[in-house]
Amino acid sequence: MSLESEAGLAGDVLPGVLSESLHAELVAFRRDLHMHPELGNQEFRTTAAIKERLEKAGLRPRVLASGTGLVCDIGLAEGEQPAVPVLALRADIDALPIPDTKSDCPYRSTVPDRAHACGHDMHTTVVLGTGLVLADLHEKGLLTRPVRLIFQPAEEVLPGGALGAIEDGALDRVGRILAVHCDPRVEVGRVGLRHGPITSACDRLEIALDGPGGHTARPHLTTDLVTAAARVAVDVPALIARRVDTRVGLALTWGRIESGHAPNVVPQHAELAGTVRCLDLEAWRQAPDIVHAAIDEVATMHRAKSEINYVRGVPPVVNDKGSADLLRRAMVARRGRDSVESTEQSLGGEDFSWYLEHVPGAMARLGVRRPGERTVRDLHQGDFDADEHAITVGVEMFTAAAFLYDSED
Repeated sequence: MSLESEAGLAGDVLPGVLSESLHAELVAFRRDLHMHPELGNQEFRTTAAIKERLEKAGLRPRVLASGTGLVCDIGLAEGEQPAVPVLALRADIDALPIPDTKSDCPYRSTVPDRAHACGHDMHTTVVLGTGLVLADLHEKGLLTRPVRLIFQPAEEVLPGGALGAIEDGALDRVGRILAVHCDPRVEVGRVGLRHGPITSACDRLEIALDGPGGHTARPHLTTDLVTAAARVAVDVPALIARRVDTRVGLALTWGRIESGHAPNVVPQHAELAGTVRCLDLEAWRQAPDIVHAAIDEVATMHRAKSEINYVRGVPPVVNDKGSADLLRRAMVARRGRDSVESTEQSLGGEDFSWYLEHVPGAMARLGVRRPGERTVRDLHQGDFDADEHAITVGVEMFTAAAFLYDSED
């Protein structure tokens, strides 16, 4: 089907339009999740709520072996092997360990220092709503290809709950996987798409520096760890930026540096922690060796002993062209050509990338900015919120993708 023909498709032609009553139910579901955020691998209430609603629709969800998160097939009887590859739709269900600072919001978090500040409650609601619509269409004999819903825990916990879901069979017999991520820069009713990398690799770095301390009157008899830590903080990012092609965007950014307790005492210990981000998959694979070498050089220069804890995180999300085009065709079919915009590669990390190590797939940036809103409520901020019309947009895009994917063969 060409883009030209898809642009003329209306929602009442392509099955899967969201009813007002189901939209209202999904808004209430999302707000309940927003009020009760749970951290990675602790999403028991969230998992139970999803499971209950899917079962009410006559589906048979399976809780993952980790105890949180679940998968659910639509269009397959229990134990049935699919005749064609399954289309998977993934949502992440965990929240962040930050306070909800929205002052006048009736559905703000009720859990201290916990908030759905990355939009995972929206992602979850979109995939749940898609499942409910597709289950109804399957009952009517309109869904000809099986679809799998993946509600994944612990996206915010490196190296990501995706690995456990994959190990538990979430990708078995899957031919393609799709996802959305809220984007407060994109107006509601639109999505951002691109071929190739759409997020960055993200690793965590922790460094301990040690050496003999002493009196600040005699720094020459000590290892001046404050100066050593300062030089590591300044010089190491500069060094690694010059040891790879600058286009790969290998960047080290510090989030914590600690040393010392008194103004006249040279300390014996210093700590630094930060993240390493990279736009390129191959450079990400080389990053640990490059970072280790740079730290050792700077620390040795200042006579400090270094202990490095380099925690592998996630590779970049690299959108498969066919999958990104499927999402584009689905949005054009629902809302026309103007509903899709190009998006840039982000330096944020996303463990959806682990699925793409096994099957082709793509992630779309789901617009959640209210029309006319000038202040952007950024992700991972306590005042983050989303225009809930995006739930309808996401559900209808995914349901369209399920039918258009069927036409690919």
